[in-house]
Amino acid sequence: MRLSLLDRSRTRAGEEHAVALRATVERARRAEELGYHRFWVAEHHAVPGIASGAPAVLAAAVAAATSRVRVGSGGVMLPNHRPLVVAEQFAMLEALHPGRIDLGVGRSLGFTAPVREALGTTRDEPEAFAADLAAVRDYLTGRGPVTAMPVVACPPPVFVLATGSGLEVAARAGLPVVVGGPALADDDGAIARYRREFRPSEACPEPYVVVSLEVMVARTTTHARDLLLPEAWAMAESRTTGAFPPLEPVEAVRRRQPTDKQRATIAGFLSAALYGTPTAVGVSLAALAERTGADEVMVSTSTYDRDELAHVDEALVDAVAAL
Repeated sequence: MRLSLLDRSRTRAGEEHAVALRATVERARRAEELGYHRFWVAEHHAVPGIASGAPAVLAAAVAAATSRVRVGSGGVMLPNHRPLVVAEQFAMLEALHPGRIDLGVGRSLGFTAPVREALGTTRDEPEAFAADLAAVRDYLTGRGPVTAMPVVACPPPVFVLATGSGLEVAARAGLPVVVGGPALADDDGAIARYRREFRPSEACPEPYVVVSLEVMVARTTTHARDLLLPEAWAMAESRTTGAFPPLEPVEAVRRRQPTDKQRATIAGFLSAALYGTPTAVGVSLAALAERTGADEVMVSTSTYDRDELAHVDEALVDAVAAL
């Protein structure tokens, strides 16, 4: 089973954002040593809890600090960018780090209305996304109306971060997908439909599915659940205030008095995650991969304590290796 990491440069309460970015680069170094297949970074704008707003820039720092692990974006949100600029950025990365760059793209808009206004984007229709996606691919492969520089012999592979219509767009374009959220529930109809409707392309002759979710490993199930609480609380607070906050220590989250709505959000977050002992999580991941036919698992885990997170990354590799 291929195992990869998505790091969103989560900020911690009371620390400078630069600390989160440096921690992302250091986590990538460790991920490479542990044998992870990919290490991707994110794009979020004006979100207090996430320091990564420019994935191409952060990916460049990660690629420069590593030598083997594949580096990419999870993902570049195409409504926020001109296709030529995206192609140029990732062609540049590929030219500097040949054979190691991935371009993951999505169509999410900004987190709030002021952010969307600041970005100057309001459209996220599937048709517009499909057109932008086609344009990016044309520029990367030298088929665009102008030549994206630098020209590279082997353009980086393009992945679609897909929910709902995104799976249909990826199937028609013949591209690999990264799937999370409801599509990973017991009904795998969306993933099956992607495979059924997939049109082979030169870049991707067969369907390729990466499943992405929160995974937490610890000595006990209770401890693993506790390590997920900072992220679960941040999600619950964002649904209340509209602002996705920095992570707080587990002890601070335990002292919170959530509302019924927040308690439901936390419960939903935990039920969608995989957590427990290394053996239990390994078995669950294997079952998920078998049920969905996944070619790869991309883990998007974060917790307040970075030392704990480093132990989780190592334990997860060991758990999968033991299968």
